[in-house]
Amino acid sequence: MNFKEGEVLYFNKPLRWTSFALVNKVRYHISRKLGVKKIKVGHAGTLDPLATGVMIICTGKATKRIEEFQHHTKEYIATLQLGATTPSYDLEKEIDATYPTDHITRELVEETLKKFVGTIEQIPPAFSACKVDGKRAYDLARKGNDVELKPKTLVIDEIELLECSLPIIKIRVVCSKGTYIRALARDIGEALESGAHLIGLVRTRVGDIRLEDCMEVENFEEWLDKQDIEVIND
Repeated sequence: MNFKEGEVLYFNKPLRWTSFALVNKVRYHISRKLGVKKIKVGHAGTLDPLATGVMIICTGKATKRIEEFQHHTKEYIATLQLGATTPSYDLEKEIDATYPTDHITRELVEETLKKFVGTIEQIPPAFSACKVDGKRAYDLARKGNDVELKPKTLVIDEIELLECSLPIIKIRVVCSKGTYIRALARDIGEALESGAHLIGLVRTRVGDIRLEDCMEVENFEEWLDKQDIEVIND
């Protein structure tokens, strides 16, 4: 392996880790193994701290492939709680409003999900990495500022209802780059004439890379020790 020439690694991002923290950990272990002060490492698509799953990490010259990977189709398993909303559309913030769910049936959920398949317009969450006047939306939102984001056009290829134990539902979503599953949860709640927020999210696939292809970060150092690694000579 030659981490300077470029390697592509697949990880299962741990719960509550930021994407940046995972990149930092990988960079630390590679740099230490090679005995260098720094090496270029980047990820191909952010995952929220409260999400887990497939994260592609590129090193060295392979970081030029990041945009290629970002455009690959993504698959997620999302768990939604209906009847309640939060400002962040997930568990980062406390519930701020509750809504009736007595009218919601499995049949209504299935019919409603069909409306989201295809090309849709989605307003990203205020608690997101989108930029507003050069600043990250989540930095502004966490300071209590009002954040107005413009709708983005994206594609939902598939939505499948996996489990329906109302008010909790679990769905599988196959979608394009730029899809916020938290925002999809918000919109599904509104379409059901209720509310919803995300209580669990796993990215199960990026392109052809599946969760079972990924390593756990706690095993990375041991895995590195077993690799045939070319020494970097600057």
